[in-house]
Amino acid sequence: MIPALLLFVLALAWLGFSRPTLAAPLLQLTPFVTPTPGPDGRILYKVQPNDTLLRISLIAGIPLDELRGLNNLTGDNIVVGQELLLGLGGPSVVTPTPGPSPTPTPLLPTPTPKQGFGTLCVLLYDDRNGDSIRQENEPSIPGGAISISNRAGSVSETVETAAGTDPHCFGELQEGDYTITVGVPAGYNPTTTTTYALELKAGDETFLGFGAQTSTATELLEPEQESGSQSILLGLVGGLFLLAGVGLAVFGTRLMRGK
Repeated sequence: MIPALLLFVLALAWLGFSRPTLAAPLLQLTPFVTPTPGPDGRILYKVQPNDTLLRISLIAGIPLDELRGLNNLTGDNIVVGQELLLGLGGPSVVTPTPGPSPTPTPLLPTPTPKQGFGTLCVLLYDDRNGDSIRQENEPSIPGGAISISNRAGSVSETVETAAGTDPHCFGELQEGDYTITVGVPAGYNPTTTTTYALELKAGDETFLGFGAQTSTATELLEPEQESGSQSILLGLVGGLFLLAGVGLAVFGTRLMRGK
């Protein structure tokens, strides 16, 4: 009986050693994606399934403590999809695409403002009544002179006056400051100023009148004025004498009545 039992145990042991042993399946890890620096220079790694902090540390070549410090981790717990900072590197190089060369804008010359022109008409008239105001019946005095000049020195003209009633006009004069002077002929005395300054603007048409009177008319006018003054004075004296006579007559009449 014992030998039979021993044979049965030996048979079971033989069957156990003869069966092939099944090995446990190896853990399949996802491939490690090599991160590249971003535009800001940071190297980020996104956690993949089955990743551990130790595996990332070993593959990236970063000490485990340093990896924790870069990501403010107190332990080794990480989750899939979490981004881990592995360090700082240079920004990714972006090759610019060459475009068309800009065409320089030509500098245009600054336009020079155009200078305007005006007209100046001057009349030397016979001031017959001596009021220094030109009347329609007071003609031009011939033989006089009219001179104009501007401050810039680009205009200087002199003309002789002629008989008639129309002024002499200087056209196409550049705008600016002008001085006008007249010279009266012999036998005349000026009744107005003989020099005048004005600013001629573009588009202006200015008229100036200068008066003069013959020396004979001036001499005749002065005695008339003097005789008029003498007549007024004599009238006052005569009136005083008349009043004195009336007073004496009244006084004499009273004396006669008293007697």
